Formats: sequence, C-alpha cells, structure tokens
Amino acid sequence: MVKIQDVADRAGVSTASVSRVLSGKENVSQEMRERVMVAVEDLDYQPNLVARSLRSQQSNTVGLIVSDIRNPFFTDVSRAVEDMVHQAGYALFLCNTDEDPSKEALYLDQMEAQNVAGIIYSPTRHSANTFNDLDISVPTVVIDRAVRSSDVDQVLIDNVDAAYRLTEHLIQNGYRRIAGLFGEASVTGRERRQGYEEALQAHDLAPPEGLVRHIPPKIEAGRETASEILRRDDLPDAIITSNSLLTVGALMAIRERELSVPDQIGLVGFDETTWGALVEPAVTIIAQPTYEIGNTAADLLLQRVARPERPTRKVILQGELVVRGSSVPHQAT
Repeated sequence: MVKIQDVADRAGVSTASVSRVLSGKENVSQEMRERVMVAVEDLDYQPNLVARSLRSQQSNTVGLIVSDIRNPFFTDVSRAVEDMVHQAGYALFLCNTDEDPSKEALYLDQMEAQNVAGIIYSPTRHSANTFNDLDISVPTVVIDRAVRSSDVDQVLIDNVDAAYRLTEHLIQNGYRRIAGLFGEASVTGRERRQGYEEALQAHDLAPPEGLVRHIPPKIEAGRETASEILRRDDLPDAIITSNSLLTVGALMAIRERELSVPDQIGLVGFDETTWGALVEPAVTIIAQPTYEIGNTAADLLLQRVARPERPTRKVILQGELVVRGSSVPHQAT
C-alpha cells in the first residue's frame, strides 16, 4: 500500500512538503510541486482523495469492516458501533468482505485513502492469520477474531470457555455422542472446537469419529454437512454449531430428515437470533454480548484517536448460556 511517506521518499522531500503540494498550498516552489506530482504518478498514489482528506487532516468518518453482514452477530455489533460513534460526531462507513481477502484489501485501501479517523475490523479468515502483513496505518480495533499482534486493540469473546460450557450443558443433560460443526480456517472456529473437545475430555468422552467438521460458516454448508451426518446409521445424540448460520443449516437438515428435537437429536449453537427463540422447540445458545462488543470496540477506537500513544488493550468478554427446549435432558436409547 503506497503511503505519503513513499511519495516523500521518491520525491526527496518531507511528508509535510507532500501535504502542502497535495492540499494546494501556495508557498511551494514550482520545482518541488513537479517533483511531488511525478512521484504521485509513478507510485499510482491517489492525490485527489488524499488532498481532500489532508485539508481537514482527518475525516469525521469511522470505518467498520465485517466478514459477513448476513450473520446477525455483525448486524447487532454494527448497530452498537453506529450508536457510539454517532454520539461522538462521526459517521459510519460499513463494508462487507464476504470472507474475500481481495474485497478486504480494497476496502482497507479506500478507508486509508479517505483518511478515516479509524477502523473497527473483523478480519477475514486469511487475514486473521496474517494480520501483521496488512500494515494498516490508521487507528484500528479488531473484533470477533483474535490476531497475533500486540500492537492493536482487540475486543473478543472467550470462545474456549463458551464452547466448553455449551458442550458441558449437553453432557450434563445426558447427551454423549455430540457432533460438531465449526467454522473453517478461523481462530474462532478453532477455539470453539477446543472448548468442545476439552469438555468431552473432562467427562472421559471422545469426539465421535467423522462427526466433527470444519466447514464454511454459511447456512448451506451447515445444511449439507448436517444432512450427511444425519444419513449415517450411527446418529449423533446432538449437534453443536459455532455460529447462528450453521445452526440454521443444521436445523434445516434435521427437519428434512423428519427428526424430532430434542427427542431424537439435540441442537445447540452460538448467537442470539429472533428466529432461535421462536422456533419450537427454541434453541439453546451461547448469547454473545454483541452490543457490548460493538460499544467497547467503538470506545477503544475513540480513545485511540484521541491518544494514539496509549497502550493497546485486549478485552475478553464472556458469553451467556441461554438454556431452551432444544437440549432438555436426554435419555440414551
């Protein structure tokens, strides 16, 4: 990503000089102006966007990048962020990556080019593992997926503990053969699988062979995988999923197989949704503190904008186990 420092280095001037040229200041020599503009053209910098933002030094916009806006988790988080930054006098610029690193790179470039005040950001699965390579230069807060960096604020849920409690709830209610559908290639999916496996191990149980899958965190992937599992002769007692979209897919598969919940199979998952409380029986979940996540992330970002030098923070929040009819005590047959 080309930055103002790159232009300054190419032109052999200071960044302040580049700023004066791009913002149209008159106290700049013609020779310097030409050197800067040649460097801008050579490096394919975006002078129009930069000049516009440099005139005010910082825009009154905050960027929010989410990985899947169809996930109700991000809908709720987005509302909390918008509420918080609006109160502080900022507008919200919302982008959805669909887990596509190329879209993610485009949006990050555009936000930096427009000199947003800061970014709240749920990385794609790829970028969560390569975060330090992104070289983001504006204040940033990461949400949902942990990244291996001590230089960025993060707001996360304790995924291991949440999945442990959800699995232990099933075990205590008599479920033993528990299938697991977890989001693929993400820190969140891995952590939730870890909590699931730790709970099984604590009760001298093992993950059932062939019934634990990492799949795209989408409805159709959940439906197809759950359908495959439910066609087996050795049915699981219950299915645990790692997000609400996978829960929808699993429930669709269960209904297509005309199985009864929870009499023939239990179902539990993550995230509070309107439909989850209205279906019969209602679905047992870990409710993530979505509004608190968004509110905390926005607060950390506004603090970072005001005090760029302050130490980074990692805030770990707890999910709430909400017990409903989809996981009532089970009698093994």
